[in-house]
Amino acid sequence: MRRVTGLRREEVAVLAGVNADYYTRLEQGRERHPSAQVLDALGRALRLDPDAHAHLHRLAGTAPSNRFTHTTDRVGPALRQLMDGYPGAPAFVINRTLDVLASNALAEALHSPFRHADNLARMTFLDPAGRQFYTRWSHTAQATVSHLRQAAGLDPDNPRLRELVRDLTEHSTDFTHLWNTHAVRGKTQDAKHFLHPDVGPLTLTYQAFDVRDAPGQQLVIYQAEPGSPDAQALDLLGSVHATAKRAAP
Repeated sequence: MRRVTGLRREEVAVLAGVNADYYTRLEQGRERHPSAQVLDALGRALRLDPDAHAHLHRLAGTAPSNRFTHTTDRVGPALRQLMDGYPGAPAFVINRTLDVLASNALAEALHSPFRHADNLARMTFLDPAGRQFYTRWSHTAQATVSHLRQAAGLDPDNPRLRELVRDLTEHSTDFTHLWNTHAVRGKTQDAKHFLHPDVGPLTLTYQAFDVRDAPGQQLVIYQAEPGSPDAQALDLLGSVHATAKRAAP
């Protein structure tokens, strides 16, 4: 096990809150079954990044604690540039609580029927536009709640998640019912069915990608079948909103 430059074994042990003799046995390979908690403490003491921290757990055959992973809601400029490089595909970044952290122009156009396109769960359950916009509303609602259940397992002490669940439970009986089913499902890929007031029905597929340098963030990209009526409607949507934006004072 590697030591931080400039720190003695005893100092690493103190930072990790473990016995110095125990740490020495770990370092020398004489202790082969450290607990996940000990490894988390050593990871913090050694200032390991998330990849190195996960690798440490793999070597020891334990599961890393998700609390070690630092999350951020800041979307980096490179990722924003990447999203803008897909002018024909709605692309946006979400966090574990489904807050929309950044969107390209076409994603903003797609979500324009909502008063505030800032959180997918609020948009689904609390915005009046949700039930018309999501034509398979029940399917969308179940998937949304299942994603939040997964987030609760990954980061149970997240104050933003507790606040969101409390608000949704208070104002939506549908959310409360689905939340109590305890179904879990993360975002990967699926077909989404929309009814947009400007262009009519849209069927799009999406892919969700983890953002490696911002744990907890996902890049979601929608696309239409090339040459399909949905692709034509998506092109029209982009043109309509680009024109409206240019005409706005």
